[in-house]
Amino acid sequence: MPEKNIQKNSGYQLTYEKDGVYLTVYKPADFTSRVSEDDLLHLINRKKIRNYYATLISEAINLSDGKPVKIAEAQKEENVDCSVEVIVSPDKMQAYVVLIPPEGGGLPPTVEAIVQALYSKGVVFGMSEEKIRGLATQPVYNERILVAEGIPSQNGKNGEVRYLIDIKKDRKPTIMEDGTVNYKDMKLIENIVKGQKLAELIPPIPGIKGKNLAGMELKAIDGRPAFISKGRNVVLSKDGQELFSDIDGQLQVADGKLSVFAVHEVLGDVDNSTGNIKFIGNVEIRGNVLSGFEIEAGGNIEVNGVVEGAILKAGGDIILKRGMHGIGKGVLIAGGDIIAKYIENATAEAHGNIMAEAIMHSDVKCGNKLELEGKKGLLVGGTVRVGRLVDLKILGSQMSTTTILEVGVDPHLRERLKFLKGDIVNVEEGLLKANQAIALLNKLKATSDLSMEKREILAKSTRTKFFYENKLQEYKKEISDIEEKLQQGADGKIRVRGSVFPGVKVAIGKSTLYIKEEAQYCTLYSDGADIRFGSL
Repeated sequence: MPEKNIQKNSGYQLTYEKDGVYLTVYKPADFTSRVSEDDLLHLINRKKIRNYYATLISEAINLSDGKPVKIAEAQKEENVDCSVEVIVSPDKMQAYVVLIPPEGGGLPPTVEAIVQALYSKGVVFGMSEEKIRGLATQPVYNERILVAEGIPSQNGKNGEVRYLIDIKKDRKPTIMEDGTVNYKDMKLIENIVKGQKLAELIPPIPGIKGKNLAGMELKAIDGRPAFISKGRNVVLSKDGQELFSDIDGQLQVADGKLSVFAVHEVLGDVDNSTGNIKFIGNVEIRGNVLSGFEIEAGGNIEVNGVVEGAILKAGGDIILKRGMHGIGKGVLIAGGDIIAKYIENATAEAHGNIMAEAIMHSDVKCGNKLELEGKKGLLVGGTVRVGRLVDLKILGSQMSTTTILEVGVDPHLRERLKFLKGDIVNVEEGLLKANQAIALLNKLKATSDLSMEKREILAKSTRTKFFYENKLQEYKKEISDIEEKLQQGADGKIRVRGSVFPGVKVAIGKSTLYIKEEAQYCTLYSDGADIRFGSL
């Protein structure tokens, strides 16, 4: 941009005439754009104008009427080279240059001049060669241009513990698709298995030092290492970087420590506040279990209160200190024993023994021994299947309540036999189809080469044939073993230490007997064809 235009855009103009040097000050657009007297005097001194009239300069500025005012006698305009002003930020991390345009045909800026101006302000680091060369080739005047930057320091990041399990369970109930709220399946328990990794350490990140424009190093803070707080039943790896569970159980977090406990304890009732419970270890309920809720435990379940129409499944034992009033919906399934004060209107299944004072109007399966003791020792109503022995006081009732009692065969064996005989048909059908496919493909192979696709089908059909043949052998052997055990079911016994009443149907092995008259203090057993009464 020509020098005169630059001056005019700044609100003034200097002209060199034959009779003197003239200053023209234009009317400002607003107060903020008014020409500064100090700036004008700085310019006049920079242009080396001699013997100027300061009072006339002040008058020209005050009038700002756009009329030329003679401020000095005639003289030659001096050549003034471009000058460089440097502005350094207070933190010495940024440096700007302002190029003052040349006057009277002076020289434009050079790389050396810009660099020297930066040096003079203490800038020795962080200069941008690209920007400085750009200003030298295409100058931008009277604007602040960033040409140097320091490197800020970067503080490190502290190490942290990465938890590989959910330590903050969401206790909100589930909103179903139909808009209803499910308060039962809230899954509040975090089940842990032995050897499971619970947490690991993320190492700290060191800080990165910086440097300011003066070349001084800027310190950075290194990240601090984190530590894993170890609770009960957990172990650290040898290097202390990983945390593992030492047992199967429930995760608990307290005081920043991870612990695993083998028992999940509910201090009150199992209701909407707890939801359904599914736990890998033992479960202890201090209160009651309300209708509609489920408890599933890998170990034992122990309930101090009453169980209503709920479902309890345990890999170990189920212990009901008061009992179950199932209202037709209650279910007890135990991989071990069931011990209860009473079981009423419920379904109970134990692979081991069942011990109670009374079982009423229930569907019961017991793999080994059923013992009904205490004051009542009562079994009345429903269907009960027991593997080996029944020991009770009262069987049936004086009202001739229909009660079915089967002894001598593990009921789970009967169910398994039923499944095997049903599924063996599917296995035989699958084997037949595999043999048919193999026969057809071998016939095609005899007349021509099989395509790649048909060769794959032949290989797959052969593998399927071997699978079904092995499966069929396994099924037949298992069926034979179960049937042999069923033949030996006549060893089952029923020991009555009180009375057995009419209305009771007794089956021992393959023998059946309908009780038509009350009998007392006796043992029922099978002699091979019939069921006999013996002494207690």
